[in-house]
Amino acid sequence: MDETVEYAQATGLLSSVWLLVAIPLASAAILLLLGRRADRWGHWLGVASVGAAFVLGLTYFFQLRGLDNKSVELSLWDFIAVGNFNVDFGLLFDPLSAVFVLLITGVGFLIHIYAVGYMSHDEGRRRFFAFFNLFVAAMLLLVLGNNYVMLYVGWEGVGVASYLLISFWYDRPSAATAGKKAFLMNRVGDAGLAIAIFIMFATLGTTQYDEVFNGVSALAAGTVLVMGLLLLLGATGKSGQFPLQAWLPDAMEGPTPVSALIHAATMVTAGVYLIARSNPIFSANTTLQTVVVSIGALTLLIGCIIGCAKDDIKRVLAWSTVSQIGYMFLGVGLGGAAYALAIIHLLAHGFFKAGLFLGAGSVMHGMHDQTDIRRFGGLWKYMKITWATFGLAWLAIIGLPPLSGYFSKEPIIAAAFDRGDWTSWLFGGAALLGAGLTAFYMTRLFVLTFHGPKRWTDEIEHPHESPPVMTVPLVLLAVGSVGAGALLASSVPDWLTPVLGSEHGESHGVLSHAVINVLSLVVTVLGVGLAWMLFRNGTALQEQPAGPLVSAARRNLYADAFNEVVFEKPGIFLTRALVYFDNKGIDGAVNGLAAAIGGGSGRLRRLQTGFVRSYAMSMLAGAVVVVAAFLALQLGWLA
Repeated sequence: MDETVEYAQATGLLSSVWLLVAIPLASAAILLLLGRRADRWGHWLGVASVGAAFVLGLTYFFQLRGLDNKSVELSLWDFIAVGNFNVDFGLLFDPLSAVFVLLITGVGFLIHIYAVGYMSHDEGRRRFFAFFNLFVAAMLLLVLGNNYVMLYVGWEGVGVASYLLISFWYDRPSAATAGKKAFLMNRVGDAGLAIAIFIMFATLGTTQYDEVFNGVSALAAGTVLVMGLLLLLGATGKSGQFPLQAWLPDAMEGPTPVSALIHAATMVTAGVYLIARSNPIFSANTTLQTVVVSIGALTLLIGCIIGCAKDDIKRVLAWSTVSQIGYMFLGVGLGGAAYALAIIHLLAHGFFKAGLFLGAGSVMHGMHDQTDIRRFGGLWKYMKITWATFGLAWLAIIGLPPLSGYFSKEPIIAAAFDRGDWTSWLFGGAALLGAGLTAFYMTRLFVLTFHGPKRWTDEIEHPHESPPVMTVPLVLLAVGSVGAGALLASSVPDWLTPVLGSEHGESHGVLSHAVINVLSLVVTVLGVGLAWMLFRNGTALQEQPAGPLVSAARRNLYADAFNEVVFEKPGIFLTRALVYFDNKGIDGAVNGLAAAIGGGSGRLRRLQTGFVRSYAMSMLAGAVVVVAAFLALQLGWLA
């Protein structure tokens, strides 16, 4: 078939891709505008809108599979037209955006269903689903935009929606603070992304993906490096990577479905999407790739170390997300075929991490919102569905074959050892150590929650299983945790080749893949065994004195203290100094001048008494002065 004819037919088939964004956005608008009139049915509208988006996304996915040219671009209208700066409100549906659409809407749909039960007793449930839909719409725009400006619009929309969701229970000071923390730290990364877009326009005159990528080869190496570093700054903010990782665990103050949506399927994956989409920029500079790999390796270890020391079930999972996204950054930083490996792990992570977070919510639902794993124990007898689904997700995240994590994480470890220089040992060793630590802290979490002696507080008389509206999504996510890995590993690399390329260069690995596979399994088993030995009989109910590493991990490796000393306190001091200077300096000068003029005019006004005799006296005095001056001149007194 002629390529032009085929593209025209494809555009016709996929001309309604904009509905993917419009449907959840319209649902959010309806729920917010109708207010309390939609309280009885608003949550079901929210679920239906994301379900409809998933069905449409699946339909478009199969339509795209049938095309030879697997990329359809739609220009809806002129978004910005100022001088030489022209930006279309356009959408791009290609293999990369298609898999993200399915992840966002598919896993998001299950989380929406779960939220119906979880939020059933919350008076703000309708408002919650409005924010939920807004979040999904913004994320879909982010991955479907055909240029960096459209991506940025979705990027900021996700930031606003995440703030509204994290601080949903705004009457709790901790939730309000967590929302502000997430918003402000993300603004740092967003500034980097915005400046990168400015540089694109300044140097290339465009922000369209294809035009930017085609023009990268003509740019100076320094320009590419700066542009890539700024894009990376934006990615670290949204994905909670070093040095902007501190907001992500605090986001646990939001309702558990928010944690699942942010940490599994949507917001934290935006940074990985940005780097994968910008792969021609990152692949053009080896220094830039090394920086990405370094951040990924460092962050995955930070997340693992801190996760080992936390006792809050959701915060353990939050630091686990930080670590697992680190693996994804490691993959996209390695470049070549590892781009696809990172996306495979991202998709698999969407299943097992959503299952873990929703499983944690199910435990909290049955334990009166208790989150301290030191006060659980023995719950497998009372919550068998939650125990089984959580257990499968646990086995998946630690990478035990044949579950999904084994097929997604192990290839990234092998690719790190395959880098071809001395850094292979450094980055490969970090990834391997992270696998062992992941097995340790996730086994600790699983054992202390579901096994060992009962350690409940007095107000919990009888833990109970969650209703079907919450357990059915858990079962479906568990199925994905078990079977998605092999399916993704066999199909995703070829599917993403049109976007990410198919570089499978000669192997330079310092270890064979078979050896790496055995080592990974060994450290995983050791991590599981050590955690089982230490925590099978429970743990102390109070925090015990610990060594310097554990103490540092309990304090998030002092990241919050560093931010407070280096940024927060100097920022507060600078703000107060500027306010003082504004009040006493600028306002003081303005107010002083006004007071001087006002006082002078007041004094001059006193001369205007309204009495004729006063004016006559003034005239006489003036005349006397004039005559005296004239006489003085005539007599030479003033010569």
